[in-house]
Amino acid sequence: MNPIREAELIETRRHFFGRAATGLGAAALTSLMNPAAFASPTASALDAPHFAPKAKRVIYLFMSGAPSQLDMWDYKPKMQEWYDKDLPDSVRNGQRITTMTSGQKRFPIAPSTFQFKQHGQHGAWISELLPHTAGVIDDLAVIRTVNTEAINHDPAITYIQTGSQLPGRPSTGAWLSYGLGSMNENLPAFVVLHSTVNGGFGGQALYARLWGSGWLSTRHQGVSLRSTGDPVLYLSNPKGISSKMRRKMLDKLALLNQDRFDDVGDPEIQSRIAQYEMAYRMQTSVPELTDISGETQSTLDMYGPDVMKPGTFAANCLLARRLAERDVRFTQVFIRQWDQHGNLPKDIRRQCGIIDQPCAALINDLKQRGMLEDTLVIWGGEFGRTIYCQGGLTKTNYGRDHHPRCYTKWMAGGGIQGGGRLRGNR
Repeated sequence: MNPIREAELIETRRHFFGRAATGLGAAALTSLMNPAAFASPTASALDAPHFAPKAKRVIYLFMSGAPSQLDMWDYKPKMQEWYDKDLPDSVRNGQRITTMTSGQKRFPIAPSTFQFKQHGQHGAWISELLPHTAGVIDDLAVIRTVNTEAINHDPAITYIQTGSQLPGRPSTGAWLSYGLGSMNENLPAFVVLHSTVNGGFGGQALYARLWGSGWLSTRHQGVSLRSTGDPVLYLSNPKGISSKMRRKMLDKLALLNQDRFDDVGDPEIQSRIAQYEMAYRMQTSVPELTDISGETQSTLDMYGPDVMKPGTFAANCLLARRLAERDVRFTQVFIRQWDQHGNLPKDIRRQCGIIDQPCAALINDLKQRGMLEDTLVIWGGEFGRTIYCQGGLTKTNYGRDHHPRCYTKWMAGGGIQGGGRLRGNR
């Protein structure tokens, strides 16, 4: 085929609309540089928010699998009187339930086996499972009225991360990268950390689309840091390739890519150039980021004994603070194995033992460094757990099914009012 004709045919609808949108981009840039030129004749209450925004960065601690709010945050002492009684039809009221319990003949009430106590200046009720988190409750806003539509893990997590149960949309971190840009030219604006449990991951699978860029440029997708080997695959130079040689190669490659962009106008070519440059800068910045040898012993002790084990939740919480310190816009920390349909009392005690101290340490660490006021920390999963038991019920053992209608998250920092003040109705 004629190469000139081939280049002409490469002009796709995406390229056409991409080029056509250049005029809109110029108008948007002009409006940012000279807002008065685009201002409405009369002022409006919508011109400014009610409260001045404070958050510059986000750390999202995601408990994949759905932790039981009933055993951690949602104190329901009256349920002790309902032990092993059937869930009233008036409470369920036709709610959808999963196939894992839809075949049960009964839905017996399963009160929590854990003790709750009041903590902080507002007397927030917190389970014995979270003694360290209870110590920072005055910095947390515990929201016990969160609800969602999805009842199964993948659509629920996809919804929480992207705003839609259907895959394909940009993730939250990608939107923040796109809308607010990066504050550090040597690290990505969006970083993802995966936490191990007992040396492995386990639990529900997490797909890369959860931190993907959807239809946005791929430069905005999350970059996953690994806990073993190179933190980022292929970041290190191969044997025999010096940094000087890599720099020369990237310069030549950028010229070739620019020539191609001039021919076809595909914005992904510009993204590719930017990602090569970011990778080059990360060769220096990432090893420095992951080297915690300069941390004080008191800081390491605050996060707990697992902090020295790469890939653990404690180590990732410390890395999240270090990323925030370097002005990474959005850090997502995943930890799985919260899907406790059976043997919940034993399993949730293990999980809380893993996350409790590091969560509290992260809040205290940010606070001590004067960073909590402009760093928003979010904790929570994709849905909650049922008050009724899945499977066999005893005084010491039970399981809980998925429950999307009411569950718990907490937030801290970034202008959030702490002390458990955003508590929902019991």
